[in-house]
Amino acid sequence: MAYKDLREFIATLEKAGELKRITAEVDCELEVTEITDRISKAGGPALLFEKVKGHSVPVLINALGSEKRMLLALEASSYEEVAGRIEAFLDFKNPQGLIDKIKLVPQLMEMGSFFPKAASGGLCQEVVLKKDFDLNQFPILKCWPQDAGRFITFPLVFTQDPQTGRRNCGVYRMQVYDGQTTGMHWQIHKHGAEHFRAAKRRQGPAESGKQRLEVAVAIGSDPATMFAGVLPLPEGLDEMMISGFLRREPVAMVRAQTVDVQVPANAEIVLEGYVNLDELRKEGPFGDHTGFYSLEDMYPVFHLTCITHRRQPIYCTTIVGRPPMEDCHMGYAIERIFLPLMRKQFPEIVDYHMPFEGIFHNLMIVSIRKSYPGQARKVMNGIWSLPQAMFTKCIVVVDEDVNVRDPREVVWKVLNHIDPERDIQFTLGPVDSLDHSSRLPDFGSKMGIDGTTKRLTEGFARPWPDEIRMDPETVKRVNQKLKDLGLSPWLST
Repeated sequence: MAYKDLREFIATLEKAGELKRITAEVDCELEVTEITDRISKAGGPALLFEKVKGHSVPVLINALGSEKRMLLALEASSYEEVAGRIEAFLDFKNPQGLIDKIKLVPQLMEMGSFFPKAASGGLCQEVVLKKDFDLNQFPILKCWPQDAGRFITFPLVFTQDPQTGRRNCGVYRMQVYDGQTTGMHWQIHKHGAEHFRAAKRRQGPAESGKQRLEVAVAIGSDPATMFAGVLPLPEGLDEMMISGFLRREPVAMVRAQTVDVQVPANAEIVLEGYVNLDELRKEGPFGDHTGFYSLEDMYPVFHLTCITHRRQPIYCTTIVGRPPMEDCHMGYAIERIFLPLMRKQFPEIVDYHMPFEGIFHNLMIVSIRKSYPGQARKVMNGIWSLPQAMFTKCIVVVDEDVNVRDPREVVWKVLNHIDPERDIQFTLGPVDSLDHSSRLPDFGSKMGIDGTTKRLTEGFARPWPDEIRMDPETVKRVNQKLKDLGLSPWLST
């Protein structure tokens, strides 16, 4: 059974020894961040701050900050289990006969159960505030000393495409300007920003300054729904449908009170409002997941029209900064779960890895089953064509026998396999908005390194040497001798 809400997940974490309640008074300005950063980097538990200075609302943080908690959130024993479910659906084929069609019925019925369902009401609307509402009632964090203010860092921001009506849910930070307005950090490449641009395109000159894009923001939901908000999905694919797939149960959605946008009925807090299409305001700086401050820039302004929440709500948030932090574990889950999708597009891919220190868009290591010359470059260019992977600054391609999660092996193999002038490729294109090193905002260079074994057909005119390996018979004999001597720790695998 899927978690019915955030509170049920909290209970599961506590039962599993993965939650620590903090009963001492803590300030939401900097102190929560400092404590959480230390706990997160030490591999510690989720934290529930029960006594936040000046607030009656508790703070949940680091809830998805480990592989164990991510698997508890996904109700799976391993990422391979979730990836296997995805792979099964990707392997649908046109049924050839009656028996094949009958075999597909259970899977088709399961697929139909993923789609979100409309609810007439929800726990998120136990308390409705259409006037005299104030964001300051919530313990919104100021995370780092040079931050421009307090930021909502784990909001599920819901908008609808003005032309198609398709829903988008994304996690976009929101700087609190005052009790009724925030920034809306829609980076230029994000789907929320595209909805904003689409709304502006539909606005006629005579209506300039009058039109708005309605927005609803959910804070705190069941863990699969929160995780779905950070997934790098293609345009038009509903995150709430993916949440239904992950939780094996549809997400109940309820219409907001003052805007025509649906939100998860089980959310702890919902912020309703709009952004004016012709209004921008300075947002930032903000201590970001790169480990550096992202600089101030101009972004849309979110105006509140209503706040709804559960009775005695829980404020769910996260912090980002120098890795490893909670977002790293969410990113790793995405990497493992989406491997079948990557293989579907590039069948030669054996595995791939985005190290925490590469903060996901700076480094991707890919192992391939190489069959023809130039295949490594084909994979690089293909990855740079994908919606979110297009931001990858450095792609390193290695042979299928290389463990992409072993940095020592990767460095050894790659540096032995490359002729720098021949095997390093540079290209220009879009880069992540948070990349402070690019020559221009959102535009810069990327690098691909072909660390695979080279062939005569790739301009290598000499025989490629064999890797040094002991012969199996010697390994077997020595293993037996070491075992007889009681030296089992030195047995070879």
